Formats: sequence, structure tokens, C-alpha cells
Amino acid sequence: MNWAVAQGSSEPMSRLLIHVEGQTEEDFVNEVLAPHLYGCGYTKVSARLVGNARQRDRRGGIRAWSAVRKDILHHLKEDAGCLSTTMVDFYALPQTGDRAWPGRAQAAQLAFAEKAKAVESALFADICNELGAGFEQCRFVPYVMMHEFEGLLFSDAVKLGQGIGRPDLSPKFQAIRDEFATPEEINDSPLTAPSKRILDLFPRYEKPLMGTLAVLAIGLDAIRQQCPLFRGWIERLEQWPQ
Repeated sequence: MNWAVAQGSSEPMSRLLIHVEGQTEEDFVNEVLAPHLYGCGYTKVSARLVGNARQRDRRGGIRAWSAVRKDILHHLKEDAGCLSTTMVDFYALPQTGDRAWPGRAQAAQLAFAEKAKAVESALFADICNELGAGFEQCRFVPYVMMHEFEGLLFSDAVKLGQGIGRPDLSPKFQAIRDEFATPEEINDSPLTAPSKRILDLFPRYEKPLMGTLAVLAIGLDAIRQQCPLFRGWIERLEQWPQ
């Protein structure tokens, strides 16, 4: 990928739109990430649910790449001074059929360290190919979470327990965290995904509300220290307005 800062831009690229998967990620952008990035020089940071996600069908899941792609392309064409990124869950990305996201099916066969990178590279290539040679490629940087938002919450087991009102569960959350090299590696299956692990211990866990309360308690610094893929994304975002 070409992450270099574009040369000869007509105006500073200080407006950022983050295409997110759901309400929890939207709240995270608005309440945690945006205040931090304003300190880096951004003039506007906003979140948009991908592919009109509030109107998903009853099967749930992320909308088809064709729908999300349309939104991203429209935004990049509409505002030549903007930057666009994504914050989506690797595990939930459609792999087959007309809803498939580029690179997702192939990434399933790769080692953990290569999974997110493979999908991000495929998304980047698709958007850049559509926008042509004149497109300033630094204006789009996809980020794919491994494996879902709740994985980030295991960056601090004590604060996770406090944030959801169950500090007594913090030792059990820590025991889960200790099984993996990083919180981002907490595995992706219907039974062992991070959110499922929380629900197993606390069936009353409500993702939009409690996930937001937990991440506010944990804070951005702890997450970036514990999660290298997340940290790399944040570092790129911090550099853009400069």
C-alpha cells in the first residue's frame, strides 16, 4: 500500500470520516477517538454506519461490500479534502456470494498476522482502482479489527469489569486475556468470539451501552498499548493532518 502523504494537495486533509460497523463502534469514535484526534489537528471527525447499517435485515451482519463501497466512493468523490477509513470486524465480513468483501475468503486460510492485512490490501486496491490514477491514495486507509470490538475491551480486564458494573468478573476476564498474546487474537468462532466470552460470564451484557461504558473506563492509551493492529491504525490517523 502507499500510505505516503500526498504531495501537492490543494488544502489540508483534516476532515476524517470513519465507516463503522455498528452503534458501539460509532459511540467509540464519537466519544473516545474523535476527542483524541482533534488534538492532532483534525477539524472534523465523524462516524458513519457502513451501508446504512441501521436498516440491516434480520440476519444481521455487515452489509455487502458493494453497498459499503458505494458509500466510500461517494464520500471520497464528494469531498476532495477528506480522509476516509473503516473500522469493521474481520469475523463478521461476508465471505461468499454477492455480499462478499474483497480478500475475506482468502484471508481465512492465512496466519493470524496476515488476515487483516490481506483484507485491508484488497479493499485499498479496489477503491484506488475505481478512483483511478489521479486519486491521492493516502485519502483511504482501511482498518479491519481482529476479531470484533469486544476484543479491544480485554486490553484492561479490571476496567472492563468496572465498566460493565461487574468488577467481580475481572479475574475471569484476565484469565481469558492471558490465554492470548494480544487481545486482538481472542479467537473468532460463534462460541469463542470475545463478545460470546463476555456473555457467557455475564448474560446481561448489552453491547451498545455496556461496550461504550467499558471502553470509556479503559481508555485509548491502554487499548493502543495492548493491541498492535489497532495501534498501527491510530498512528496513521495521527499523522494525516500534518
